[in-house]
Amino acid sequence: MSTKIKDTNSVGSKIFKAITYVILILFALLAILPILWLIMSSFKTSQEYQLDRLGLPKGIFYKNYIEAWKRGNFGVYIINSVVYTSITTIAICILGMMSGFAFAKIPNKATKGIYASYVVGILMTLQSIMIPLFIIINQVKLYDTKLGVLIPYIGIGLPMGVYLCTEFIRSVPNALVESARIDGAPYGRIFFGIIVPMSAPVATTLAILTVSGTWNEFMLINMLTSSTKNKSLPVGIQSFAGSLSTDYGKLFASLTIGLLPMLIFYLVFRKEITKGVAAGAVKG
Repeated sequence: MSTKIKDTNSVGSKIFKAITYVILILFALLAILPILWLIMSSFKTSQEYQLDRLGLPKGIFYKNYIEAWKRGNFGVYIINSVVYTSITTIAICILGMMSGFAFAKIPNKATKGIYASYVVGILMTLQSIMIPLFIIINQVKLYDTKLGVLIPYIGIGLPMGVYLCTEFIRSVPNALVESARIDGAPYGRIFFGIIVPMSAPVATTLAILTVSGTWNEFMLINMLTSSTKNKSLPVGIQSFAGSLSTDYGKLFASLTIGLLPMLIFYLVFRKEITKGVAAGAVKG
């Protein structure tokens, strides 16, 4: 009887694994096929794309990339995107962990109120603050400057960063902080010696969210800048799509150029990303 039960469980386990693999393969195909279609379409002329949108390109029309790079000013825009993304990510991770440490481990009467103001910031939509933000940036003479872009980027991303870091650092045992304080360690040493190493998982998760959000951001950069020297990659990509006509070949080439850095980022740091997300999930 027990042998039959074991056989039944074994068969059921195999069926469950098979179904799981099929579902995962379907999700993988749903993610990969659009990317392959985009890259394939980027080597077509606009006429060839309109005649056969799903077919393979008849030849490799690489001029789409050359013309997209020149017409879209991608040399300048990619550098700007890297600058905005790098500085924003580093600032949000550092400030988020520092604020999270203060809110979670340093008791103060004002802590709850200040932390609540950050949490409320998560609920504010970009559309609701665009006009006031534009007016303020103009008044402080930061319009069409890199600093005038970086300050809103950091400010908008910081509430989520503070929330994630605070909730994660709260799970760090208080005994570690208290024993370090008894030994005479200042809060700065505790932060860099204990909190930062233990907060690597949440920092990784926060960095992923910030990098993807900043790299693809369009509304703010288009509103707060007017010159080519300060705009970023999404603005260059958008220039190939018009209301009356669209050059599909160059549009797909520009989208591929914008997509490649993110793919490289995930491929290079895939192990760190997987470890960070998994550790954060287990810790939470």
